[in-house]
Order: sequence, then C-alpha cells, then structure tokens
Amino acid sequence: MDRGQILLLGLPLFLLCTDLVNLFTPPPPKPPPPPHLRPQPPQHHRHLHNPPEVLEFPSEVQKPSAVGGIGLGSTVVINFCSSCSYRGTAVTMKKMLETQFPGIDVVLANYPPALPKRILGKLVPVAQIGVFAIIMAGEHIFPMVGIAVPPPWYYSLRANRFGTIASTWLLGNVFQSFLQSSGAFEVYCNDEPVFSKLKEGRFPGEIELKDLIGRRLANSRVTDGLGAMWS
Repeated sequence: MDRGQILLLGLPLFLLCTDLVNLFTPPPPKPPPPPHLRPQPPQHHRHLHNPPEVLEFPSEVQKPSAVGGIGLGSTVVINFCSSCSYRGTAVTMKKMLETQFPGIDVVLANYPPALPKRILGKLVPVAQIGVFAIIMAGEHIFPMVGIAVPPPWYYSLRANRFGTIASTWLLGNVFQSFLQSSGAFEVYCNDEPVFSKLKEGRFPGEIELKDLIGRRLANSRVTDGLGAMWS
C-alpha cells in the first residue's frame, strides 16, 4: 500500500473519528447569568445611585424606544438550527435587540430536530464504520456471521475500496447533516412565543422582530402597571 492509498484511507477514518468525538461530547456548561439578572442591593441603598422608575398607567401603548430601559429584566430566547448556518442571523438579531432595548437579555440556543431524526443521526457513524470494516476485512467478517462465501457485491466494493470508503464518508456526512437540521428559528419573549419560522416558513425581518418584541414588552409593562394599581 503506497502513500496515496494510505492517505485516501486515513483521511476519511480520521475525520470520522473526529465526528464521533464531537457527536458524543457533552455540551459545555451554561455561562453565568448577566450582571443585570443577579440579586440587586436593597431598595433603600439602590435609590442613591439609580432612582427607581415611577410606573404610571399609560393612556396608549408605549413605544419600544421609550426612555427608561424597557428591556430591563426581560429575556428573549432565540432557538435556531445551528446545523443550518442560522447562527449569523441569530447573532445579528441578538445585537439588534440589545441595541434597541437596553438591559434586555438575549439568549441563543440550538433547536434540536425531532427524536427519530436524532436517533438516526447517531446511527449514521455506526453504519459508516460497518461499511469500512466490511471493505477492509470482509473475508473474516462474513464467515463469522455464517456466510462462507462473500456475496458478489462485496467483490465489487472491494475492487474500488478507496472510492467506496470516500463515498461512504461523504454521503454519510451529508445524510447526518440533513438529520441534524431542524430548520427552526423560534423567538420567545419572557417564555411566550413571538415568532416561529416553522409556522411562517420564513425569517423575521429586523424591523418586524423589533416591533413584535417592543409590543410584547409594552404589554407586559401595562399588565404590571394594572397589577400595581390593584394591589
């Protein structure tokens, strides 16, 4: 076996092992909460540095750009398909919301596919390893499972082993990427749905998402104001 054959065989095996490590590696721990969500000092000390905002019942819905930190204490969660190259869009929306609503906490998270697709996605690397093992050591594997003479298709694959290994690795990765994709871009504000790409079939525009979040925050403040008046 010359160097070219070793390279053609070793590169797919190395990349396959890398995919297996990344597939079964547990996700990193969640980052600590941002400073504005940590426990605040007592009210009688806090008013010396940052006077509390006086909440009045508005005569009309407040605009998202109202002064006073309309996003303070609110959380927006964007669940997106990380394997669909949606991360750039999610980061853009995160920066836009943090700019438009100072103090808001925007959390980005992966939206996993359905359970059957996740299970099939974990079986793809196993199938790839099985194909590689049959191609490289089929003469020993078939007798072990009770097949004395390997089938004709084995010799066809054996005749072009390196092309078969490369094709199996490439096609397996494409199929696994398809199984890991959910096509989702779901936006939640304070645990309430705001926009769903799975339902709408499209991405939200920046102005559209800003208006949706702004109305949701304004309605939340109106509700809080009513609660304060009747308490």
